[in-house]
Amino acid sequence: MVKKWVYLARNGEEEYTKVLGKQPELAEMKKIFGGKGAGLMVMTASGAPVPPSFTITTEACVEYMDTNEFPTGMWEQTLEALKDLEAQTGKTFGRGENPLLVSVRSGARDSMPGMMDTVLNLGLNDETRAALAKLTGNEWFSYDAYRRFITMFSDIVMGYKREHFEEKLDELKAKEGVKLDTDVSLDGLKWLVDEYKAMYKAKFGEDFPTDPYKQLELSIKAVFDSWNGARAIAYRNHEGIPHDWGTAVNVCTMVFGNMGDDSATGVSFSRNPSSGEKGLYGEFLINAQGEDVVAGIRTPQKISRLKEVMPEVYEEYLEIVDMLENHYRDMQDMEFTVERGQLWMLQTRNGKRTSPAAVKVAVDMAEEGLITKEEAVMRVKPADVDMLMRDTFDPDVEKTLVVKGLNASPGAAVGVAIFDAHRAKEAAANDTDVILVRPETNPDDVPGMLVAQGVLTQKGGMTSHAAVVARGNNIPCVAGCEDISVDLIRKQFTAPGGIVIKEGDTISINGFTGEVFAGSVPLVQAKYEDQHDLQKLLSWADEIRLAKNFGVRANADVGTPMWAWMRAARWNLVPRASVCVAPSTCSSTSAPAMLWCA
Repeated sequence: MVKKWVYLARNGEEEYTKVLGKQPELAEMKKIFGGKGAGLMVMTASGAPVPPSFTITTEACVEYMDTNEFPTGMWEQTLEALKDLEAQTGKTFGRGENPLLVSVRSGARDSMPGMMDTVLNLGLNDETRAALAKLTGNEWFSYDAYRRFITMFSDIVMGYKREHFEEKLDELKAKEGVKLDTDVSLDGLKWLVDEYKAMYKAKFGEDFPTDPYKQLELSIKAVFDSWNGARAIAYRNHEGIPHDWGTAVNVCTMVFGNMGDDSATGVSFSRNPSSGEKGLYGEFLINAQGEDVVAGIRTPQKISRLKEVMPEVYEEYLEIVDMLENHYRDMQDMEFTVERGQLWMLQTRNGKRTSPAAVKVAVDMAEEGLITKEEAVMRVKPADVDMLMRDTFDPDVEKTLVVKGLNASPGAAVGVAIFDAHRAKEAAANDTDVILVRPETNPDDVPGMLVAQGVLTQKGGMTSHAAVVARGNNIPCVAGCEDISVDLIRKQFTAPGGIVIKEGDTISINGFTGEVFAGSVPLVQAKYEDQHDLQKLLSWADEIRLAKNFGVRANADVGTPMWAWMRAARWNLVPRASVCVAPSTCSSTSAPAMLWCA
């Protein structure tokens, strides 16, 4: 009997129950379907508006990595699943008057935002582009989708970097005298698509592939291969994620946020991922696709504005967000698209958050009754306590303000400006504190981001790639500094007032306020007594310790609660007699040192 490699979102949990012989828990779902695939199944089962999709399992990826071939039966199951999508949507894949287009997206069991690859608008060729134009009555949209697909396929699947295509787009915008992609003319897009095809043929000696099944096969392999890409490996090393897990592949019916002013795309969190405050937090773009938000190509609007421009969509979205957070009992990171006024949910996953947000979300959810006090304590890592006690800028010293952007990820950072991820890695390896400066970040910049003290970008919003990766790794980040101009050739950026910061110059960034200063700003130590949510969490840890008769090892400066929490929550300890040391005998000079004394 051939192993089952492919599961439909509409009945995937039910089918996997048959394989397991029992109802799968969420962790078991994520292990086999990845976080994105499990989320699609959960949302579909809940009745939320989700485009029909199917998931190729992480097990298929693992076997592919061993053999460099699809496992036996996987491709045939993929084709059967495609037929099911056709039946659900009334569309035909890559052909006909109502063509089915799909996205091909990665999805590991632990969230790895931006580390692996995605291909959108798959199934487009000259025939389906024309059919899409006729079906929608929007020829501009059809060419916009086509140029996006050629760019992504060439980059992700064939390794022909998207920068070459973006240069052509920038050339066209300059020629037409426009700033935004959405302002490019229809004739301009037609020219651009022809240019892209010619570039592809010149590079590879053959025409851009028009067979949708070949497009799909190559794209699935590319997503599998991206599991072992350099940026994904660097991220897993940093996060301690095993390298043998593999990624699932999600093939999802395309819905389009770039069909005009009644369409949109967005990313949001059910709570603020920087502070932990309850309430919808995120951004959206009118007439755009999802890549535009995360890439920071255009500066998006705050999600609260959606209430004004699409009130019915906004209210429906709020209901879904509340349902998802209650189901997962954790803060959710969600992606959505609005196609001609119709809301579609594309993803939900537990959201990456800063250390202050981790503590506040845990405390608030316990007080709301979503989780227990024990669960709240277990959700906060020792490293989160460390981050909360880190330094901030001295408010009393004179500073030279260069520019102010978005406070995308909190924290204070001082370092030399470096404009390239590879040079940032080299500098950090030589014990140089680095601030990585980019027009906007992309997944290739992640290795440089992970070794930097902070990140500064000219473009992008609070849900851009830079912001999400920085928050998830507690890296201070100031994003969307639109008043600066980053020049990668000259390795410098210019700011209002004629200020020029060159590579090697020291700058200081404040992720709490979004401010960027010239030179090195002195730091001051954080105060434990100001951390009210942390104090409450640690008092619960004390309750757990007392209830379970755990011993205590005290921190010299902050006191018993922190260490009680660490003993009770994070280490597998047996009850023992309490041991306490006097400050004079401890070598610790600050709470974050986290030294154990016998």
